[in-house]
This record gives sequence, C-alpha cells and structure tokens, in this order.
Amino acid sequence: MKSRTLPADPRQVARVQALFVQHQPMVRGMILALLPDFDAVDDIVQETFLAATRKAGDFEIGTNFVAWVCTIARYKVLETLRKRRRNFETLSDEVIEAVCAAAPHDERSDHLAGRLDVLNDCVKQLSGHARHALELRYQQAHRLPEVAERMGWTVDSTKVMLSRVRANLRECIQRKLSAENHF
Repeated sequence: MKSRTLPADPRQVARVQALFVQHQPMVRGMILALLPDFDAVDDIVQETFLAATRKAGDFEIGTNFVAWVCTIARYKVLETLRKRRRNFETLSDEVIEAVCAAAPHDERSDHLAGRLDVLNDCVKQLSGHARHALELRYQQAHRLPEVAERMGWTVDSTKVMLSRVRANLRECIQRKLSAENHF
C-alpha cells in the first residue's frame, strides 16, 4: 500500500492509537515470540506505535487492525535483528516470516484474544503477593534478584513462588478452556 503524502486526519490518528492500545498485549506477545528480549521488545512496541501513528492514514477502519499493525511490528523486528545480527545469534528472516505466516491473522487474533481473556481471568484469581510478583517479573520485566528484593524474599523463594504461579495459571487456563470446549 502506498504511503500518503498528507498527514492523516487527527480523528483517524486517534482511532489508530486507540486500537493500538486495545491490541497492544497481542502485538507485544507477537514481538516477544520473535525476539525474546524484554528490553528490545519494549523498544519495538514503541517504534511500532510511532510507525502506526505516522501511517494512520493508510489504515482503513473496519479492516483487520491486528494484521496491519503486526505487519508493521514484524518489519520493526526484522530491522532490529538485522542491526544485531553481527553481534548476536538470531532467527533468520525466513524463520520469522514462517512464524508470522503460520496462521491467518484473523484466526490468530480471535484465538489469542480468547486465550488472553482466560489468562486475565486466571491472573485475577491469584493472591495479592503472587499477582504482584508475576507483574514485577513479566509485565515490568524485572530480573529475579530485583523481584526478590522488591518482594522482600530470597531469590530461591521467588523462583519457587513464580514456578507455582505459572503452574497454577497453566492449570486454570486448561480448566477454563476445557470448560469452554464442552459447551
């Protein structure tokens, strides 16, 4: 699609930004699957947001936003990997393309959205300490020693707690998905 030379209508920009915020967990998850580096993922999410804002005039409201923004994100990941390739062992462009093309975006979007809803329900059921430790580790991307320090725990007890939390979440998700499939 050819980029527009005129800036997008401010209302269109606002719509695209709102859609990005709504679908950011899915976009972030796709980026993280391609590049498991929390610091780089945060940067790429920001770059994707900025690129989507600049290209807002190219997005047609009513079409698949997730597919559109994930395409932008994929190019940002590829750009980052090309810059890093000299210093790090990374996935090849072909592997990244295969991962992105593995399932149609519509099916993947619906599937991921449903699983994210189930995950959010399960996270809400965790105790306060467990939820806080999980947020520190996975939402805020703190390393284990930092999580332990913030929680006032040892690193070993933090490992055990997070392992139990992941196991509980896995069981909760499986139970809820199994229940949904029986209807």
